[in-house]
Amino acid sequence: MPAKIVLKVTDGKLKGKEYVYTERTACIVGRGVDCYPRLPDDEDHRTISRHHCLLDINPPGIRIRDFGSLNGTFVNGRKIGQRKKDLARKDTLQTDFPEYDLKDGDTIRLGSTVLCVNISVPLICSVCMKEANGETTVDAPDTPYVCVACKGLGIVDDALSERTLPVREVAELPNRAAKRCTNCGKEMPPDSGGSNLLCTECIINPLQVIKQQDDDTVSIKGYKIISELGKGGMGAVYLAEWQENGQKVALKVMLSSAAVNDRSREMFLREVENTRHLKHPNVVGLLDYGNSRGTFYFTLEYCEGGSIDKIMMQQGGRLSVDEASRVILQALDGLIYAHNIKIPDVKLTDGRVVTLTGLVHRDIKPTNIFYTDTPEGRIAKIADFGLGKAFDAAGLSGYTRTGAAAGTPVFMARQQVINFKYAKPEADVWAMAATYYYLLTGRFPRDFPKGKDPWYIVLQTSCVPIQKRNPSIPKNLAGVIDTALVDQPEIIYKTAADLKRALEDVL
Repeated sequence: MPAKIVLKVTDGKLKGKEYVYTERTACIVGRGVDCYPRLPDDEDHRTISRHHCLLDINPPGIRIRDFGSLNGTFVNGRKIGQRKKDLARKDTLQTDFPEYDLKDGDTIRLGSTVLCVNISVPLICSVCMKEANGETTVDAPDTPYVCVACKGLGIVDDALSERTLPVREVAELPNRAAKRCTNCGKEMPPDSGGSNLLCTECIINPLQVIKQQDDDTVSIKGYKIISELGKGGMGAVYLAEWQENGQKVALKVMLSSAAVNDRSREMFLREVENTRHLKHPNVVGLLDYGNSRGTFYFTLEYCEGGSIDKIMMQQGGRLSVDEASRVILQALDGLIYAHNIKIPDVKLTDGRVVTLTGLVHRDIKPTNIFYTDTPEGRIAKIADFGLGKAFDAAGLSGYTRTGAAAGTPVFMARQQVINFKYAKPEADVWAMAATYYYLLTGRFPRDFPKGKDPWYIVLQTSCVPIQKRNPSIPKNLAGVIDTALVDQPEIIYKTAADLKRALEDVL
């Protein structure tokens, strides 16, 4: 059983209703029709905004952030996030309203509605990090749990003292003594959760994690690293050579922000296996993958032309209509294929085996579209299909993809901001239109003033018509792009094929 968070309404008109979360998500709470949980639009909730606060959930973790509402949000009776009463909402959408970590038993009060936070965590062995199999009790609640198998190796309850254990040292057991980085051996705080932990220095430099300790040559699974191609919040990408045949590949290293146990590893790799089925000229192919010591690595097709955003910078900050259109039409072909692919024999978390229809990217943006050279010329390919989504679903990404720490959701439709798990193809279609807009103008579709809350801006503002950014865009093309970027009350173009046909009609 995975970790689970239940928000149970204990007071108010919704009393008894439960909201259950078992995977990575973010959602908006308020009176708006698009909120979940949605509060009643009545006199008891007139002090609550339509979009009142953000819940950032990564079971067993949950955070809350008020959007600077007039009346604030109450956590355990304490008011958080309230703006000054003499300031209008539009003037106080500051990103510095803090996030609060919630614990089991905490309460959230919004108007007359009270939600109680219930967090359940599976029983994990402190030594082998495997989930309890049929065991539901712990001999001593204040001591680390050790499974029957590890006890059979000589680890017994009374050995959880300061004495040396027959199989492992006490220092290796969580919550008893300091732990060490599984890569460099550096001591870490005693309360660091789980195993397969990496210290801050190793996370900053992923190359150190995959380097052979006894050789100056950096290699992993038969791949020799040549140079670094780029680095981001979840890892880095390197140019590598497949030593078996000399083929150049992109080696992507993803470092978990959370402790990796058997369940999260299995869930992540199962999701990634689905991505491996993608075989299309306009999708970067996944060649191989593996994991070691809390680190996941992938070998992907190497696109020597680089990412489209870098090409833009080389050409003065934006692309011509012809080149940008060629990129987007090819990328849309990749989306059409991925959104309609059928993958047989997919095993779900509940054990069922089904045929999966369609994969959604959820993170389309210029940095995830690459050029590669072929005998027929340069073509565009969509990269990172499914990897970010799989990392989130397995609970390995921490809080880096939502909330204040996530940066600006500049290529997200409001539907995806309201519900981070929003996985309909139209979310990718909207993001592709936003990418097209950016290639043609060098600007984001929405204005994101410095110091304003970017998540709230997506909820409350519309996109700027593209001809206001670049008057030279042909009128008919501008009309299609502006239509494609409508996301309130709904996204207009539901499929990549719909958007491609509309663009071909005006190009």
